[in-house]
Amino acid sequence: MSLMEVCGTHTMAIAKSGMRSMLPDDLRLLSGPGCPVCVTPQETIDYGIALSQRKNVTVATFGDMVRVPGTEATLEAYSPSIVYSPLDALTIAEENPDKEVVFLGVGFETTSPTIAATVIAADRKNIKNFYILPAFKLIPPALDYIAGAPKINVHGLILPGHVSAIIGSEPYGFLAKKYHIPGCITGFEPIDILHGILILVKQVLEGKSSITIEYDRVVRPEGNRKALELLYTVFEVCESRWRGIGVIPESGLTFAKTFEKYDALKKFDLKIPKSVEPKGCICGRVLLGLKMPYECALFSSSCTPLTPVGPCMVSSEGSCAAYYKYGGHVNRDLSKGSKNR
Repeated sequence: MSLMEVCGTHTMAIAKSGMRSMLPDDLRLLSGPGCPVCVTPQETIDYGIALSQRKNVTVATFGDMVRVPGTEATLEAYSPSIVYSPLDALTIAEENPDKEVVFLGVGFETTSPTIAATVIAADRKNIKNFYILPAFKLIPPALDYIAGAPKINVHGLILPGHVSAIIGSEPYGFLAKKYHIPGCITGFEPIDILHGILILVKQVLEGKSSITIEYDRVVRPEGNRKALELLYTVFEVCESRWRGIGVIPESGLTFAKTFEKYDALKKFDLKIPKSVEPKGCICGRVLLGLKMPYECALFSSSCTPLTPVGPCMVSSEGSCAAYYKYGGHVNRDLSKGSKNR
């Protein structure tokens, strides 16, 4: 039986607790595309680097983006402003009216409402030198892709707690109805995750499929309606490109007409050379659960947290970083049922 943890925070918690080594040999946990840094395509990184090279442009970003390798370099090489919140980027714009400040809008439904709120704040203050590079991703369409991909063959999904606190459980209903795949929204303590695994295993063995909320101290079926209202005031749904997958319909966010003036893509309209994925990197396949991090020829040799080749080794939520930091990268012969020590 294969279960996929969708969220990168779950991946890190599972690795840190050593949970994989505690589970039966015939129960496999796969990591999914729930790391926003990891699924951001190469061309977005390259676009951000090109922006940072423009005169009088300041690129602001969360810290885990700066070391992701682009085609030729990383953002770190061009001294971006690392911020904790998009509001910090807005403050930089207010304090530097002679600069054009661009915030890299990378993230899932967890962070995108806060960025929407920041855009509304900029609009109220009439700040004209603040922009967002929209690279947002929506989780349910990616799960639709995974559920319908025969090569992936997932029997159940450990659904993300953070994202679900915003969107609720209802958007996952198609997994059970259309694909007969059960899902469980769990918290991030080991006991939460193990409880979620137990719920999923029982459903699979009994031939049932439903979406359950283990993380009910935080998540409600309807989600956070205020956050969703903010989100869809500023943004509207569009297609988006995911690393390792390609373009998924209705899986991203772009600016609604009223707020297009904050769109960095429309403001700068840069032409960049075709992006090239790092040679030998299999991050795309790791994100789909088709490969384990230790199956990459670069893992722990030429690709380490100090010398990352792909984003899965850079991000604090990346599968490769989790396996490298907490072990679990010893080759495991699943056909023989050997344990991963």
